[in-house]
Amino acid sequence: MPNPIDLKLLDLTRGLDDRCLAAPEGRVSQVIGMTIESLGPRSSVGDTVQIMADDGSTVTAEVAGFRDRFVLLMPVEHLDGVRSGARVIPTRGARVQAGYGLLGRILDGLGRPIDGKPLPEGLTTVNTEAPAPHPLRRARLSKVFSTGVRAVDGLITTAEGQRTGIMAGSGVGKSVLLGSIARQSCATVNVIALIGERGREVREFVEDCLGDGLSKSVVIVATSDQAALMRKKGAFTATAIAEYFRDQGENVLLLMDSVTRFAMAQREIGLAAGEPPTTKGYPPSVFGLLPRLMERAGASDRGSITAFYTVLVESDDMNDPIADTSRSILDGHIVLSRDLASANHYPAIDILHSLSRAMSQVVTDNHRASAGRLRSILATYRKAEDLLNVGAYVRGANPLIDEAIAKIASINTFLKQTPHEKAIWPDTTKIMEEAIA
Repeated sequence: MPNPIDLKLLDLTRGLDDRCLAAPEGRVSQVIGMTIESLGPRSSVGDTVQIMADDGSTVTAEVAGFRDRFVLLMPVEHLDGVRSGARVIPTRGARVQAGYGLLGRILDGLGRPIDGKPLPEGLTTVNTEAPAPHPLRRARLSKVFSTGVRAVDGLITTAEGQRTGIMAGSGVGKSVLLGSIARQSCATVNVIALIGERGREVREFVEDCLGDGLSKSVVIVATSDQAALMRKKGAFTATAIAEYFRDQGENVLLLMDSVTRFAMAQREIGLAAGEPPTTKGYPPSVFGLLPRLMERAGASDRGSITAFYTVLVESDDMNDPIADTSRSILDGHIVLSRDLASANHYPAIDILHSLSRAMSQVVTDNHRASAGRLRSILATYRKAEDLLNVGAYVRGANPLIDEAIAKIASINTFLKQTPHEKAIWPDTTKIMEEAIA
């Protein structure tokens, strides 16, 4: 039979824990890896808290879950100075500042400037966890979004409000392609999220790839050395700022590089909170979080967000779980080929494996027919390429192959484009027709 004194002590402990969980403030109990366990405060998943460090500074963290009687917190920043018993103070929900004064600025994952200048006056506070537009109030996709890239505009035509994935391995030119689209597209405002990037590449992207496009852009940066929660929040901060401009009636371009590193950040958070790993170690929350993020882009009854999300596929495997999930959510995908990049074919877009689900809604019948014919000629040449390389094909044996051989040079000329060359949308169809004439 249990000792009555032990039962009384157990009841007192439970009562103390219950009071801590309902208290307006909490106390750090222990830190395990990047997870902080706290007794209290009263909070919900996704709430933001401030942990008081020994030196008087604060560490921002987010409520990631609950375990027994403890609140599980994930830090946005490093844990220097956090000790057992440190105060945990709840703050307002996740909010950032947005407005036209941010154009030309570079911010961190929490919306704070990192370019050495203060935030301007007159900004509006927006919620980073806003819901997606109502499905019945979304505007129909009806207008072409010109990217300034011939291969995309001609054969993978994008609509205003469309969401497209750029599937690529490392080093095949996705950052250069993103920079070209940011500089040359018809968007009035760009919001660019660099999630999990190498620190060295941020300045290179801003100065070399983006260039003068920075004047109409807001850049959000969360580098690979920062906490997983900072990388995750960077994606939501960029989306919230893009939503602000969409609500002002702007034609917004949202570029995110990359969704894979965003998913890896959530994998760190989920596993630390005790979620079970599934495919390639990704917990279930990753596959629930991706549509929550991506569905927020698109057209509304005021403006539009046309989004391009890069997906860094491992070992060039296009069936990678993040790539596969992204394809099922998005309205199209652009596949970059390492073989084309190795052959100095830029942009290295594999036309035959890329598609736009909205293209048929926004192009003319003539454009659709020309694009289909170019794809057919390219597919015929690809099938016969091995025979041609070994000299096994005899001209005249197949009229389709003969036609492909005759036109492949002009087709490749149409598909190739230097990073700073802008394709004019009204001329794209005419040049494509000439390439296959």
